Amino acid sequence: MTIQFYGIPNCDTVKKARKWLDAQGIAYDFHDYKKDGADAGKLESWSDAAGWEALLNKRGTTFRKLPDEDKADIDRAKAIRLMVENPSMIKRPVVEYPGGVLVGFSEDAWKAALQ
Repeated sequence: MTIQFYGIPNCDTVKKARKWLDAQGIAYDFHDYKKDGADAGKLESWSDAAGWEALLNKRGTTFRKLPDEDKADIDRAKAIRLMVENPSMIKRPVVEYPGGVLVGFSEDAWKAALQ
């Protein structure tokens, strides 16, 4: 099984998740948001699977630096637009695997889904 792994290489959580996958012998294709951007269609399908609220990282620096009008009245469409424009605002990592989508790294959730 090869999974699709989305993130930013220098993110500590992404590094931790990649290390865990390597230790489990799980192959993955890595998509770097910084180099390859974020696809609106992917964000829409992930929103269907996990909810846009789980995808939008409101705790990060990128979100906190947004103008107040961008932070106000966020709905699914606005969240997806913001994440396409600012891929750093996508919670990391996101993993597509044959059974669904994982958002963020939780060893217990990943064990249950990927092993």
